[in-house]
Amino acid sequence: MAEPRAADVLGRVTLVTGSEEFLNERTVVGVRAAVRKHDAEAEFSEAQGNDLTLATLGELAAPSLFSTTRCVVVRGLENLPDESVAGLLDYCAAPAEDIALVLVHGGGQKGSGVLTKLRKVGAVNEVKSQAVKGVEFTRFVVSEVRGHGSRLDDDAADFLVQAIGQDLRSLAAAAHQLVNDYPGEALTVERVKRYFGGRAEAKSFAVADHAFFGRRAPALEELRWALDGGTPPVLITSAFAGGVRGLARYVSAPRGMREADLAREVGVPPWKLRTLRDQSRSWTPDGLGSAIRAIAQADADIKGAAHDAAYTLERLVLTVAGLREQRPGR
Repeated sequence: MAEPRAADVLGRVTLVTGSEEFLNERTVVGVRAAVRKHDAEAEFSEAQGNDLTLATLGELAAPSLFSTTRCVVVRGLENLPDESVAGLLDYCAAPAEDIALVLVHGGGQKGSGVLTKLRKVGAVNEVKSQAVKGVEFTRFVVSEVRGHGSRLDDDAADFLVQAIGQDLRSLAAAAHQLVNDYPGEALTVERVKRYFGGRAEAKSFAVADHAFFGRRAPALEELRWALDGGTPPVLITSAFAGGVRGLARYVSAPRGMREADLAREVGVPPWKLRTLRDQSRSWTPDGLGSAIRAIAQADADIKGAAHDAAYTLERLVLTVAGLREQRPGR
């Protein structure tokens, strides 16, 4: 969503829908900022959907002694009582011109009926947040950096996601930090590694990548460094699970696809196909099936049955590295 103007939100209703909490909150913050920029004395208030009645909405939207401009945020719209729906719709049909009303629905089917009715109201502007998955995390990071006036190449973006994980708030903060330290400069993978190369998730992916390439010694060395550095064992099995999923999708994808289409099919950025292509030359479908079972067993052991997590992970590294077979490349 582009940064809203006061004219976009005052006298109107901003309907925020979707399950991506960080993106929802970013929309709320943007509306508040637009109101504050328009009127530094504006007042701000919040309410929960399950507490909202026509009376409470009237109180929230009523002008005070200090300011006529207000921003009202109602969270948990999915919990709005049935008896309050008509009153809310009446207000939304003719919103007060100095009020910015924000309605936040957290996703799911609950409360979908009121969403359907709100979408038919002319003064309602809906902002949807879709769940971010797979390659979209890399795109999110690239977009964040671009929004701050800098550039991030694909290798650096993917490494940042591996290092930070898939929490949008943490990724946005990391992107902001990098841009502040290298204003206006391209952010290379070397610069990203300088800041985040020691993060636990990055170590986990290094272990998995070496194992899928059959590099036993480097994989075991990275594993020891990761565990000694406090990396939770479950992050390592998670990295293995992600690696085998990518390989399985690549191996089973139809041949002859364009690179961009193949990347979408596999769920990775196009440049990541190089790694999968190189790894896949030594994997058969049967080998991948065995690797999936070994990873699932190791994950179950780590989460409850195993007394020695280090031994379980060492065995996983050796098992996965040993499952490779030479086969023709794609």
